[in-house]
Amino acid sequence: MYPRATAPRSAVIVGAGMVGLATAWHLQEHGLHVTVLDRSGVAAGASWGNAGWLTPGMAMPLSDPSLWSYGAKALLDPTAPLHIPARLDPQLWSFLARFAAHATPRAWSKAMAALTPIDQMALEAFDELTAAGVDSVTRKGPFIIGFESAAQSVPFTKEINHVEAAGQSVPLVEMPDAQAKVPQLSDKVSTVYAMEGQRFIEPGPFVQALADSVLARGGRIVSGAEVQSLRHGPAGIAVETYASDPVTADVVVLATGAWLPKLAKPLGVRTLVRAGRGYSFSVATDEPAEFPIYLPARRVACTPYQGRLRIAGTMEFRGPDEPLQTGRIQAILDSVRPLFTNMDLENLQDIWVGPRPVTPDGLPLIGATRSPGVFVAGGHGMWGVVLGPATGKLLAEQIVTGTVPEQIRPFDPLR
Repeated sequence: MYPRATAPRSAVIVGAGMVGLATAWHLQEHGLHVTVLDRSGVAAGASWGNAGWLTPGMAMPLSDPSLWSYGAKALLDPTAPLHIPARLDPQLWSFLARFAAHATPRAWSKAMAALTPIDQMALEAFDELTAAGVDSVTRKGPFIIGFESAAQSVPFTKEINHVEAAGQSVPLVEMPDAQAKVPQLSDKVSTVYAMEGQRFIEPGPFVQALADSVLARGGRIVSGAEVQSLRHGPAGIAVETYASDPVTADVVVLATGAWLPKLAKPLGVRTLVRAGRGYSFSVATDEPAEFPIYLPARRVACTPYQGRLRIAGTMEFRGPDEPLQTGRIQAILDSVRPLFTNMDLENLQDIWVGPRPVTPDGLPLIGATRSPGVFVAGGHGMWGVVLGPATGKLLAEQIVTGTVPEQIRPFDPLR
């Protein structure tokens, strides 16, 4: 519960990605004055170059039982989609040990049950934003799910069955004439499904539109403001940055993605958060790509993007600020080259790497810290974009009312 005698009237949100800006927007709905601080700028972290998939039907725990076979192979294959650099890093190996400990059917089912309620409200939360003036759009699928054989599709269809058993509806229909409708697929993709009920966005423009809405409603966004520390005082919580005067507010929300531990760990948030970095680039296609394409066996997700096709993949456990590794781009290209046709895989544009904030148990961190008036919103792994607006709505409700909504109770940052 918010500890002050009166309801909060102002908030500082640290982090201008989808999660942070959605939280700022919903706090404005409750009448708070908001200031958003970011060390770089709007959508500068994991929000810009990701696939932009609004797929609650696929927002499931990352650590699943297949990790025991797939992960072992990945350690020996430097081109595998899961990449763990060979280095002496005790914190990384401690994280990976805890991550692997959750790769059991029981742990996966428990985490999926916890995610389902927020998954179920994810798309409606986007509709609420766009209906209230966020000047962007969400686009419907279907999502094209491709495999090189019928046998290769079995693990994915089983996962979707488990998601449906947890309470979602994820229609999956076989497409026998896929190449006629999706000319980007080569004839090596022999088994194809269409997945309905999901959507996609261009993430950078959508997050910028959300930022514009926050500004238009009287909020303030400050770029180049790296937060150094928080300090409680009689006037509220002073958020101290390296380059400017402190900003004081009644409440503070830390939504800094993969950098969350720096500020949150001293406040009692002990759950490990590591950067699981994803890579993307865009290519030209002979015919415009109409639908998102997913190749589960290759862990590659593709999305129509400004007249091109954005190709995204890799889960790379490096530091969030380490340089882009060109070998990861080449590994993605090598894995998809046989499966694509009618596109230019030599002229790459929009090359990007971004750090997803991954937790060992596959659940985000949403709620109050041990420090009065300070909250966190992060640790969504690959699902920060799709779950960002719902996260902001639910956390704003907790901040203002002092009551934790049922949908985010499993995500207690102090667990």
